[in-house]
Amino acid sequence: MDQAETAKIDPSDLEQDVRDVSNWKGLETSEDETNGEETEKSILSLSEAAKKIDPSPLASFLKEVLDEDWYQPAKQMIKLIHYYGIQLSLVPSFQWVKMFEEYPLSKLIHVPLSLIPMPVYEKSIDFINTLPFHILPAAVLWASDLILTEWPGVVKIEQLNSDESKVAAFVVLAMVLRTKPDALTDVLPNLRETPTYQGHDKLPVIIWMIAQASQGDLSAGLYSWVRNLLPLVSNNKCYSSQSIHLILQSVEMILSSNPKARVLLLLNKNVRNGEVLIPPPSFETLVRLTFPPPSARVEGATERFEAIYPLLKEVALAPGSCALQHNIFTFSLKLAGGQGNPALANEATAIAISVLTQNVDCFTQWEILYKENLEASVLLLKKLVDEWKDHCLKLSPCSDDARTVKHAMYSFRMENEKAITEGVVNLSLYKEADKSCKLILRRLLSRGSGGLGIGSLTAMFIAAAGGIVGAALTLYISCK
Repeated sequence: MDQAETAKIDPSDLEQDVRDVSNWKGLETSEDETNGEETEKSILSLSEAAKKIDPSPLASFLKEVLDEDWYQPAKQMIKLIHYYGIQLSLVPSFQWVKMFEEYPLSKLIHVPLSLIPMPVYEKSIDFINTLPFHILPAAVLWASDLILTEWPGVVKIEQLNSDESKVAAFVVLAMVLRTKPDALTDVLPNLRETPTYQGHDKLPVIIWMIAQASQGDLSAGLYSWVRNLLPLVSNNKCYSSQSIHLILQSVEMILSSNPKARVLLLLNKNVRNGEVLIPPPSFETLVRLTFPPPSARVEGATERFEAIYPLLKEVALAPGSCALQHNIFTFSLKLAGGQGNPALANEATAIAISVLTQNVDCFTQWEILYKENLEASVLLLKKLVDEWKDHCLKLSPCSDDARTVKHAMYSFRMENEKAITEGVVNLSLYKEADKSCKLILRRLLSRGSGGLGIGSLTAMFIAAAGGIVGAALTLYISCK
């Protein structure tokens, strides 16, 4: 996506909102309304000051900086911020906390870059693109730290701790985040762990930063949301329903910001810079939040998770490594056990089936998990039987895939036969599982032996049982 286009947002809507407030007379205003007016007046003032920036002197200044300080890229970045500080020095002090808390997120994400003239923006990002990447994450932390000095309890930064410096840092920070989204993804651990960024009052700033990055790269936005915002919901670290609302609004805006969002997110098969966008633990969190027990549904939140879930599920289930799919299968099998929640069990079963049909090596993983997840395995086996016509064509009768599935079924039958013989407590579950295993084996064998002779089958039985040929042959005959 062209970076210049992402910032090319007509500022007229923002400016008109400000003028509407400024021209509203005759009503007594509260302190909150006054603060809101001050925020919008500051935004309008920023727009008017930005319009006066001449791109030609800026270009000359940046060329001079590159020539003089070529060996000090960090100093080059500071000089860019200082230049904007001078140009925007007449902008009145922002009500920073009020702006982030009260200005609508749908408009806040376009502040300040929608107010910067395109030629000025383009000269600036061309300059940023010349800087070595390693200084940009540090610049992101420095600029955000400077802005957050306005929040109660945050340690002040001595250098450049002035109103015009904060406004300039705000502008350049947005440019860096949109131009180089990886500068944000690199510092996500800092944002999660550093005390400066903790607390629900800092949440709007984090969301604004993620929104800037997502304007430049959707996958960077989703990657950041999954790692830094989703855990706040799942761990009950949010202090209010408003915080949850902002977190959900953030991902809703990421997913709806581009009509090609689905294509763009699936283009790299759930991978960004070698890491998956939605790792299995995060996917499990999404499943649990979307399918909570009826008594745990959160009005206004659960429905919104249900709306975004299908696309996020598709991204999470994009073909990936064997280890990734094993991890997804493991948690889905455990959730399929029900835990008194039929909706969760059904969805988890569907996920497990999806992963099994993507990668039959998960059948081998299932063999390991079978006994300790018996109830879930019964449901999964039954679903495989019921949906056999949908899945059998993916298994060639002469393929290694078919052999893997058969091996798993024989392994399950060994466990079932042993439990039935010993009369264990969950006898009915083992009998039901055995019935499904027989049906699946019968259907597999009816499509051909898959190139397996009796000798090969016997060897398979021995491997599955770790025991005697006679018991395996008994099971083979009983499948006929």
